[in-house]
Amino acid sequence: MRLPIYQVDAFTGRLFAGNPAAVVLCESELPIEAMQSIAAENNLSETAFVVLTGSSHQIRWFTPTVEVDLCGHATLAAAHVIFNHLKFSGKKVSFSSKSGPLPVRRDGGILYLDFPADAIAAVEPMEALISGLGVMPAELYRGRDDFLAIYENEDTIARLDPNMAIISKLPARGVIASSAGDEVDFVSRFFGPQSGVPEDPVTGSAHTTLIPYWSKKLEKTQLRARQISRRGGELACQDLGQRVEIGGQAVTYLVGEIFLDF
Repeated sequence: MRLPIYQVDAFTGRLFAGNPAAVVLCESELPIEAMQSIAAENNLSETAFVVLTGSSHQIRWFTPTVEVDLCGHATLAAAHVIFNHLKFSGKKVSFSSKSGPLPVRRDGGILYLDFPADAIAAVEPMEALISGLGVMPAELYRGRDDFLAIYENEDTIARLDPNMAIISKLPARGVIASSAGDEVDFVSRFFGPQSGVPEDPVTGSAHTTLIPYWSKKLEKTQLRARQISRRGGELACQDLGQRVEIGGQAVTYLVGEIFLDF
C-alpha cells in the first residue's frame, strides 16, 4: 500500500518557521497501531490522517506517542493540502473529528480554522506547576485540556526554561504560558512533554483557550497573536462566542509516499 504524505509548515508564510505537520491521505481509516507507528516514524509534533469523502473529511491527529482530540496546526496543514495540492476550488473545506465539525475557510492566502472555544476556570497555584515553569504566574486557569499560566510581560514568557520532567507529571495535555505582547495583542508558549511534545512551535488548539481569555481581558474580539517558540508563528484570531477563528498561512516543505505492507 502506498499513501501520499505531505509535510507542511503551518502558521507561517516561509519555510523552516511555524509548526511542521505531516498530512497523510487515506482511502479508508487505517488501524490505530499503523497511524501511531507512522506518527512516531515522522517524529513531528503532529501527523494528521485524513480520509477524503465527498463533504466532510474525517481527520485524526497523532503525536509521536499519543492520539489527541484536537490539533490546530495539523488541521491547517490538511486544509492547505486539499486547497493547494488536490486543487479544491471552493472557499471552505470541512473536517469531522472527535471535537466535532471543523470548517476551514480560505480568504486570499490565509486559512481560518473554526474551532470550539474553550471554557476556563481559575485554579489555585500548584507547587508542581510552579516548580515546572520556574516562575510564579500572576494568574492560573484550567481549561478542557491544558493549564493556562498568565504572566506580567513578554520577556518573562521568552525567558521561561521549564523543567520538562516535572511538567510531564501534571494532569493535563500540557501547559500554556501567555502574556500581553509587545508588538501583538498576546504571546504564548506551549509545553506538552506528557503528550510527547516538550515545546510545540505553534499550537493552534491552545488558542481555543487563549482567544476567549484575551478577548475578555483586552475587550476586543479581533486579536493578533504570536507564539514565541524558537521557530515562531503568527496567528490572526477572532472570538465568535461559542467558537473561535484562528487564521494563518502555510507552506509545503515536501511531498512523498509512505510504503506500507500489512
